[in-house]
Amino acid sequence: MSPSVSPSVSSATLLGGQVALVTGGGGGIGRGIALRLAAEGAAVAVHCRTSDEGAREVAARIEASGGRAVVLRGDLTAEDECRRVVREAAEWGGGRLDALVNNAGAQPVQELAGMTVADWRAVVDTNLLSVFACTQAAAEVMREQDDQGGIGVGSGSGIGSGGSVTHIASIEAGHPAPGHAHYSASKAAVLAHARSAALEYGQYGIRVNTVSPGLIDREGLADDWPEGVRRWQQAAPVRRLGRPEDIGDACVFLASRLASWVSGHDLVVDGGVSARPTW
Repeated sequence: MSPSVSPSVSSATLLGGQVALVTGGGGGIGRGIALRLAAEGAAVAVHCRTSDEGAREVAARIEASGGRAVVLRGDLTAEDECRRVVREAAEWGGGRLDALVNNAGAQPVQELAGMTVADWRAVVDTNLLSVFACTQAAAEVMREQDDQGGIGVGSGSGIGSGGSVTHIASIEAGHPAPGHAHYSASKAAVLAHARSAALEYGQYGIRVNTVSPGLIDREGLADDWPEGVRRWQQAAPVRRLGRPEDIGDACVFLASRLASWVSGHDLVVDGGVSARPTW
């Protein structure tokens, strides 16, 4: 069942009054995150890299349910594009940005032995450079804004309301799969970046966390990889694949006041697979 979408400001929602940016928000996990943030009251800037069809569909669903959304395009392997997308999101949000979800990423399958430096950089720049540059740009906005829906330390401190940054990592950061050396290494670095950023940005009321998904279902996955889906379902204690909205729910929690004392944490959302013994 697809998540419902609520208006952008409501006292009954967890994120009412917040402005959020979701990178890679046009499909898959990004779609689930954007819709769940909107369902809990956030106005959502939906980023896409090239094709904006999926992002526009997400934005249209949010607006049709009374919420606010905008589509922003940009190649986040370039630092200046990261900064431009964050700046445009904040301008659209009336000068504020309360939540950033760094979801944009690449996950090609390629054996390590034949991998070139160009192959490595293509994945690392997409998965890691974008996290670094977007977080840095967002923090510059968050540390200066006043307390009008943010969840940081509040304007009484003299350092603004802060905000939240959530990186989408992966359980492969610690449990790599064959053919994913570049992907797994980049996601391990994403975990380390979040902890470092939590240390340095916490003084400004900015919390930084990660969400590490397990295998998330998509249309056609069971047909494309039946053996892998079967093995996952057998291994997962809850006996199902993840859904994009499962990751969206985790992002809602981390962006909300419910997580106001949570920073530098990795929230694993994998149906319990990581709890299984490996021997």
